Amino acid sequence: MVGFVAIEHPVSAGESAAGEEPGQAPPKYRMGRRELLAMVSAIMAFTAVGIDLMLPAFDEMRAEFDLGEDSAQTTRTITVYFLGLAFGQLFFGPIADRFGRKPTLYLGAAVYVIGSIGSAAAGSFTLLLVARGVWGVGAAGARIVAVSIIRDRFEGAAMASAMSNVMAVFLLVPIFAPSIGAVIIGVLPWRSVFWFCAVFAVVILVWSIRLRETLDPANRRELNPSTIASGYLQVARTKITFGYTMAAVFIQAAFIVYVSSLELVVTNVFDRKEQFPVIFGAVGVIFGVASFINGRIVERLGIDVVVTRTLAWLGAVLVLFNGFILMSSDSPNFWVFMVLLGMVMGSFMFLMPNLGSAAMLPLGEIAGSGSALTGSVRTALGALIGGVLAERVDTSIDPMVLSLTLLMACTAGTVWLTRKGGLRALTRPT
Repeated sequence: MVGFVAIEHPVSAGESAAGEEPGQAPPKYRMGRRELLAMVSAIMAFTAVGIDLMLPAFDEMRAEFDLGEDSAQTTRTITVYFLGLAFGQLFFGPIADRFGRKPTLYLGAAVYVIGSIGSAAAGSFTLLLVARGVWGVGAAGARIVAVSIIRDRFEGAAMASAMSNVMAVFLLVPIFAPSIGAVIIGVLPWRSVFWFCAVFAVVILVWSIRLRETLDPANRRELNPSTIASGYLQVARTKITFGYTMAAVFIQAAFIVYVSSLELVVTNVFDRKEQFPVIFGAVGVIFGVASFINGRIVERLGIDVVVTRTLAWLGAVLVLFNGFILMSSDSPNFWVFMVLLGMVMGSFMFLMPNLGSAAMLPLGEIAGSGSALTGSVRTALGALIGGVLAERVDTSIDPMVLSLTLLMACTAGTVWLTRKGGLRALTRPT
């Protein structure tokens, strides 16, 4: 087992000196650690805002496009968004490594705004899906920038801690976005939620003027097919990156099953449609608390220990969850269901940021390409697997619970196989 030191790159006047030449005058704008992490959280939130804000609009969407009252086809708006997010990362990763993080953010945000406006103007469900795919491509640029900035600034367990802090702030979005979406739909046409997303992107862009470029000039890569291919090949051949990325695929799929299915379950199984924004937000609180705790303990215990203990805990909870659905028959208790679901989903925050950080660990000099390929694989496969499973959910909680169980078993199995090959993540910092 190999030990790693938790390192934060040297900081000058509150922000990384990466990208500043010797003797160069200090940049006009600087950020302290807290503001930097807050901004990275907001940039990362591009993805979540594009999903969570529109969830309360699913009923209006079904009615306008004649999809059927209980149709699960609305989940496709999430699936194609994630597919755009996946493939867009392959495009934006090399751009981030060549031109820097800020230009990539501006380009991604422009595509994001085009996709959100296109969704607002879509005259058919097919056109809506196309616009959602474009929207996802734009969100990919923001995601690449957020992850790359964290990798530029931090290493090892410190990176996992920083990513958890980012996720804790970022996860405020699921807490408030559905309620905000419901309020918007209550006073404005349902398509207004798409316009809101465009405005959100513009506001973050204005804030990002203060952001200082974090890409070290020494790490800039040429933007040509051979360089891009060699970078991606280097990422793919890195065994620890491959192993932990595949484990994260199944967590991503489980998350998509949850996001896509909860509205149908709350409405059709528990008849609590009006309470959906509050229910979704309550689980978001659990996400945030779990991510905050993970950020505090991972530097002390190391990624391996946290992931191992979480998988053991998650296995026990899922055994209880499956026992619950066997005993519940056709009338499951809502509160028991929510407690068990909250424990399962909260556990994800001890897995996703840690596995993602472990996968990125060997890729410091190609952080953009590494973030792009690992994010693309995780998002694309997760969207496809999760989308297929989510469309099986109808008027029962059984498909949702069984899907989560299957996917978490796959996660544990992949982590075990990766470690069996001698590929540990991080031990306790030394």
